[in-house]
Amino acid sequence: QVQLVESGGGLVQTGGSLGLSCAASGRTDGSAAMGWFRQAPGKEREFVAAISWSGDSTSYADFVKGRFTIYRDNAKNTVYLRLNSLKPEDTAVYYCALRQAGWKYSDQGTQVTVSS
Repeated sequence: QVQLVESGGGLVQTGGSLGLSCAASGRTDGSAAMGWFRQAPGKEREFVAAISWSGDSTSYADFVKGRFTIYRDNAKNTVYLRLNSLKPEDTAVYYCALRQAGWKYSDQGTQVTVSS
């Protein structure tokens, strides 16, 4: 079993910044890619960003390119997401995920709310 626990969400004004973190524990495989997804009210969950185990390769959804940065610390089994230049449409519950024969999502997520 893999456990993923996020922290760092909150309320911020348009243009502000937040940092999210996600700690993985349990059977993490030790070499898995990790990522962030989000789900806004009434919408499907969508991909935000992903990072390879080594950190050498990252990918981003077009709507966050240049604003969000994903990075990881394998010594801490933790992946981070830095959110800059936030917009009201970034409001959502953000979930981290581990790549294991498909994406394994966290159960809880963390709320990010951007006020206009």
